[in-house]
Amino acid sequence: MSLSVDIRHRLGAFSLDAVFETGGRLTALFGPSGSGKTSLVNLIGGLLRPDEGRIVAGGRVLVDTGTGVFVPKHKRRIGYVFQDARLFPHMTVGQNLRYGRFFTPASERYGDMDGVVELLGIGHLLDRKPGSLSGGEKQRVAIGRALLASPRLILMDEPLASLDEQRKAEILPYIERLRDETKIPIVYVSHSAAEVARLATDIAVLDNGRVAAAGPTSEILQRLDLLPAEERSEGGAVLEMRATGRDETFGMTTLASPAGEIHVAGLEATPGSTVRVRIRARDVIVATERPRGISALNILPGRIAGIASGNGHFADVTIDCNGEAVSARITRQSAEMLGLAPGLPVFAVVKSVTFDRANTAKTVPFAGDDRNARGRVE
Repeated sequence: MSLSVDIRHRLGAFSLDAVFETGGRLTALFGPSGSGKTSLVNLIGGLLRPDEGRIVAGGRVLVDTGTGVFVPKHKRRIGYVFQDARLFPHMTVGQNLRYGRFFTPASERYGDMDGVVELLGIGHLLDRKPGSLSGGEKQRVAIGRALLASPRLILMDEPLASLDEQRKAEILPYIERLRDETKIPIVYVSHSAAEVARLATDIAVLDNGRVAAAGPTSEILQRLDLLPAEERSEGGAVLEMRATGRDETFGMTTLASPAGEIHVAGLEATPGSTVRVRIRARDVIVATERPRGISALNILPGRIAGIASGNGHFADVTIDCNGEAVSARITRQSAEMLGLAPGLPVFAVVKSVTFDRANTAKTVPFAGDDRNARGRVE
């Protein structure tokens, strides 16, 4: 389902002027605190009425100030998951889940209770009250309640922000399942490059109320200049790779893509499965000759596609590895010493220990990546 946003809105001294289109399975609204992410998602969800503009989701006009159209939030068929789960404390988990179906006409319901419970792994929680749940469990129930409303679109406003690292690690695989096993498009608010790299198929970058750039995750995260200053060290390449082999002696899995092969320790992936890999620019060493006698196992040949240095001490180098881009952030001194220039053959060197759990994730791509299919939970 496509989403088109072209709105202007003022909140006190803050002005939001956002224009972007996306057809992604999970589109991240990404940017620093105060950039307008939550305001924008509230406009999409109908919690705010824009001063001017138009929002269209799946061909359905939700807002058009020019013609006076404003679909109320309860008629938009949008599921909303907030930072805090906002479950009804007096209801059991099962009752909270069933409440999600209340506002959807029976003839339009497609969410299946048993399927949603299995998808989110919450069958053992159905008779418990929210007060006895962990933060991660509460968020899984909140996602389930949103799914059972049979939404056309799901909005998630920093659903992991209030969780510690252990709880984040617990819930991330469930959001991945939601992205990969249903065809319900998701708009996901985050200020974390690591989250976005793992989850998002597309990104809209917000900066001071404006959309600075929008496009596929693999393209946007390469643009380190687009990332908030505190997140630039987390930017780099995002590659979809296929598991091709396993060395049980050393616990190493081999992944392949047009960029080449990499070897990852501790990753359980069946041959043929797809794995999303993030290669941070800060973790890449650039060599003008193929290295020998080093511990790094991952050496990707390519050519310099571009160098951006700006006025800082660093140079951001883009390496074309057989049609896939890998970024490296090195010092300007190193770039000059190596004589780096567009077209020069080089090697991108990455240590295997770089590919920890935060930088690798198994995915289940849709057949044909049908982004316009109606959402369904089987």
